[in-house]
Amino acid sequence: MDVHPDEMPPEGLPAVRVIAMPADTNPYGDIFGGWLMSMMDSAAGSVASRHSHGRAVTIAVEGMTFHRPVVVGDEVSVYARLARVGRTSMTIDVESWRRARHDDRSYKVTEAKFTFVAIGEDRQPRRVPPVLVEQTNN
Repeated sequence: MDVHPDEMPPEGLPAVRVIAMPADTNPYGDIFGGWLMSMMDSAAGSVASRHSHGRAVTIAVEGMTFHRPVVVGDEVSVYARLARVGRTSMTIDVESWRRARHDDRSYKVTEAKFTFVAIGEDRQPRRVPPVLVEQTNN
């Protein structure tokens, strides 16, 4: 799937925004995929903790796809959206976008689904609140 430069990032504020730095690169000057994945995990974790009102841990990452590289100096914005809620688990859709420091165009660089489980102080799974769906009049 090729991404066009005129594609726009998701609406709303990113859960994480950071500048890619030299310490985050491989020998070729590209940002490590693991660094980017950790930014995505942090963004998803923020959404999961907020929804579950407490501690939540990553149990799976699905469909990690890299579309473009990230280079030193790029501004990386990570958007995370609660996609599904189970009894103790939450699935969060995450997208990462890059913008060169002196450019207005953004490009999607990666996306994935992160699954979290809410846990209590005993480190055992606990229930999470359901997603409240607004009812519409037909």
